[in-house]
Amino acid sequence: MFKLIVSIVPHDCGELITSAAAAKGAGGGTIMMARGTAQSNIIQLLGLGDTSKDIAYVIVDDSIYEDVRKEIIAGTENKKKSFGVLFSINIGDFIKAGSTGDFTGAEKAVSKDKEGEEMKYTVVNVIVNKGYADDAMAAARKAGAGGGTILSARGTAKEGDAKFLGMEIVPEKDLLMIVVPSENADNIVQAIKDLPCMQKAGSGIIFCSKAHDFTLLGKN
Repeated sequence: MFKLIVSIVPHDCGELITSAAAAKGAGGGTIMMARGTAQSNIIQLLGLGDTSKDIAYVIVDDSIYEDVRKEIIAGTENKKKSFGVLFSINIGDFIKAGSTGDFTGAEKAVSKDKEGEEMKYTVVNVIVNKGYADDAMAAARKAGAGGGTILSARGTAKEGDAKFLGMEIVPEKDLLMIVVPSENADNIVQAIKDLPCMQKAGSGIIFCSKAHDFTLLGKN
């Protein structure tokens, strides 16, 4: 089994995360630039203000996951309070270019709060045509989300793919990621789904994944 460690930190700090991970045996990582949309309620957000962010993705084997996670936390503990967030996603197996393999299912995600109570978190992922991510975030806030992170992306579909994917070909896309307590995920997804911009067939995609070990980075 493997885990995808996702860290969201200020712009130009992604290398700090990947370097810490590499020190404990991780093979490397990928850093993407995004912008945060958070206003408050840190425990429910993926951004810490409407500013530029780095998102560092690191895939590690289960056998070194805890060492890598602890090294990242240690490497950021002297940074400002609410420096960033970290969580992980079980991805089972993964396929590298030039190899073959099958994906396996993920385990149930469970974290614990300070009192040891089980806390479950879900990542709500929304892909929409460029310009509509802020509308989706506004709807999510009304349903209880604290904030999220928006990444700019582009579609890769060819004309012949449109019928299969059911999505209108618009090159530029927005990807919105929101971390919320799992008990709130259904309401947030429904609020986004009900938006006028989501009523046209193929206008967007919403999918959810479980988040493990949600942790605030920086000084406590």
